[in-house]
Amino acid sequence: MRLKNKVAVVTGAGSGIGKEIGETFLREGAKVVFSDIHDDFSEIENLEGDAKYLKCDVSSASEVIDLIEKTIDLFGGIDVIVNNAGIGSLGGILDVTDEDWQKVIDVNLSGTMYGMREAAKKMKEQNKKGSIINISSILGSVGFNGALAYSASKGGVVQLTRSGALDLAESSIRVNAIAPGFIRTNMTKDVLEDDNFNAMVKSSTPLGHVGEVEDIANAAVYLASDESKYVTGNILHVDGGWTAK
Repeated sequence: MRLKNKVAVVTGAGSGIGKEIGETFLREGAKVVFSDIHDDFSEIENLEGDAKYLKCDVSSASEVIDLIEKTIDLFGGIDVIVNNAGIGSLGGILDVTDEDWQKVIDVNLSGTMYGMREAAKKMKEQNKKGSIINISSILGSVGFNGALAYSASKGGVVQLTRSGALDLAESSIRVNAIAPGFIRTNMTKDVLEDDNFNAMVKSSTPLGHVGEVEDIANAAVYLASDESKYVTGNILHVDGGWTAK
């Protein structure tokens, strides 16, 4: 088991990528706090292993502080956090609304920063050689029309990752990001069911197909484990070759 006895928090773990990461961590021996904005995640009760569910709105700094403190109360510490919680938004420079812009930035960018900051504080206090994993996107590295707020937020996550890695290196806390390409989830379901959009994605992806949630979860296991002990400040693109072009 590659994560035996590690304590991990995964935000946005109610579905999709976050849920798959949490379940994969469990199988690898971690004690996992699944966190999401929803009131109830009863499926956790049916999972094997040390799994707990805690509600958290990551756009609230106080709720993130509470999430980390409750994790430590439950499991005695924190070794890993995956800042996965995020929302999508459509709208280009001429039609993005102030409301949509602020909401996306609050969740995707500020929420990631709050998770990094509060987890790092506790890791440092406990002298943990922790791992912070942020979920960015290929749209944080390349342009994409009609997704201005989302792209800006994910580009910000890239820079949070790099700067945070430098800030925390002397504390032996590693900070990396995963940048998924188009992955089959509830968030992408509608657009991928559009024949024209689906064809565009496949033709733009050198491997020729959409990714699956386990592709991201497997990358997260590597970054959470001691196998990546010399890796920090890295943006790991799991995108079928999209950003290699």
